[in-house]
Amino acid sequence: MLAPAPTIHLQSVEKVFPNGVRGLAPLDLAVGQGELVSLIGPSGCGKSTLLKLIANLHQPSGGAVRWWGEDFSAIGREGRRLSFVFQDPTLMPWSNVATNVRLPLDLDGVPRAQAEARIMPALRQVGLEHAAKRYPAQLSGGMRMRVSIARALVTRPDLLLMDEPFGALDEFTRNRLDEDMARLCARDGLTTIFVTHSLYEAAFLSSRVIVMAADPGRIHAEYVIDPGMPRDEAFRMSDAFARICRDLTALLSEVSPHRAGEDGL
Repeated sequence: MLAPAPTIHLQSVEKVFPNGVRGLAPLDLAVGQGELVSLIGPSGCGKSTLLKLIANLHQPSGGAVRWWGEDFSAIGREGRRLSFVFQDPTLMPWSNVATNVRLPLDLDGVPRAQAEARIMPALRQVGLEHAAKRYPAQLSGGMRMRVSIARALVTRPDLLLMDEPFGALDEFTRNRLDEDMARLCARDGLTTIFVTHSLYEAAFLSSRVIVMAADPGRIHAEYVIDPGMPRDEAFRMSDAFARICRDLTALLSEVSPHRAGEDGL
């Protein structure tokens, strides 16, 4: 049986910024339907730049980004919806949580009754069903980020781009949301590209981890994790998880600025 065409295919993609800084060396990356691929690496290695190239928020200086075998104009069609969760929640301070979550559905012209029916399930996925009527100023930083995630999930995206979405959360909440994300992706076959600084988070969530190096940003290694492993608390305590974390630690040490004798600051 032929493998399905990748959801995203980066072909010799590179990025040079207007000031001449080379953000990304030419790289190739394919992400298949239903994969959860994490990007890890030192600061400045181009993880966020890579996400923005995929989302068409930056234009590549060379190469091509292909979506389902087509260019970015294909996005938005049925079966080709994109959501992006940034590092900052970017909520509307004058609107309550439910209205913030409903915003992308309003922009897409989804009938109000249908949109309202999606809000509570999305909030429930991130543990905020009790906060639907609160305003952003009444929420902690972690809760605001969870609203942002719910707003992305409410659109039922076919591709989810996540740029360190759980970095501001406490460890307990972060672990719970990681488990929720793992279940969501397994249940719905949601294709996800996830940027994180936590190798433990990458080890828990991913079917594949891309280890990046800096100066210029490039792919150093790819690490495949059996997608059939159950992603739960027992997995976190397992020998298999410990081995994956050791392997990723070794790969990250190979691209550490300290290894090159730099101060890393």
